[in-house]
Amino acid sequence: MRAVVHESYGPPEVLEVKDVAKPEPEENEVLVRVHASTVTRSDTGLRNTEYFFSRAFTGLRRPKRTIAGTELAGVVEAVGAGATEFGPGDEVFGFKGGANAEYVCVRESGVLAPKPAGLTFEEAAACVDGPLLALTCMQAAFPLEGKRVVVYGASGSIGTASVQLAKHFGAHVTAVCDTRSVDVVRSLGPDAVVDYLHEDFTSTGETYDLVLDAVGKHSFRRSRRALSPGGLYISADLGFLWHGPLAVLATKWVGSRKAKIGIGKYRKDDLLLVKELVEAGEYRPVIDRTYPLEEVVEANRYVETRQKIGNVVLRVAP
Repeated sequence: MRAVVHESYGPPEVLEVKDVAKPEPEENEVLVRVHASTVTRSDTGLRNTEYFFSRAFTGLRRPKRTIAGTELAGVVEAVGAGATEFGPGDEVFGFKGGANAEYVCVRESGVLAPKPAGLTFEEAAACVDGPLLALTCMQAAFPLEGKRVVVYGASGSIGTASVQLAKHFGAHVTAVCDTRSVDVVRSLGPDAVVDYLHEDFTSTGETYDLVLDAVGKHSFRRSRRALSPGGLYISADLGFLWHGPLAVLATKWVGSRKAKIGIGKYRKDDLLLVKELVEAGEYRPVIDRTYPLEEVVEANRYVETRQKIGNVVLRVAP
């Protein structure tokens, strides 16, 4: 099968589309024929030098897992012994390392669910990483009903998801993005949109219960004056780990305004919630660009510009 392989850390050019052995499903696994996958900020950060601290888990000198990608949508081709939830022919979407490949094996109990009705495979693949990270990051501020929420960096994968999910949970949402993203972000239904190139949301006199920094570019120090007493700042981007622990420690015992690092988790129940919201018309994926698998290097280059709006998708099936 074809797969995107990187046997070393480095720039996008370390990625190659190679023929590798097709996996076989083990007990309680399903073999998915991948039709679409994605390239995420996390994918690029783990491959290049940005998230060097992660190498304690991914491999110090070279990657332990050499096939790239995490989001997938496709069709179940075979099931292992004991697998009963899915069967051959089922359309699914989910999260699994090594998803930039024609086939991937996923545990039935893992982050895998029936593909939302009405979505293409490309759209379904773009409904995993962003919303699942947004849900686990926002959980620290639950319940959101009636709260005033800022989503800073509202045009990215996590940002577009956060705007829609916060509205679903009943929050008053102010979405912050740049000029070229305003129309797309406004279409997601926030109560207000702020173009940060022309206005600083912290200088308006408005205060908020939650500032969710979806891109790790704002910081607690800059957000503090816009937080209500008891308010919470959460960064959903791993780049926050450069300075975040200091803010977390400084606010743990002093003051009512707190900072947290939004370490996301991937949960099957959250994926099922996203499926329900899509089918109810309360959530839609935002796709910036779609590339064929063979152009994965160019797709990674684009994601690394940090200019994408929503998601970058890879077409895997011919």
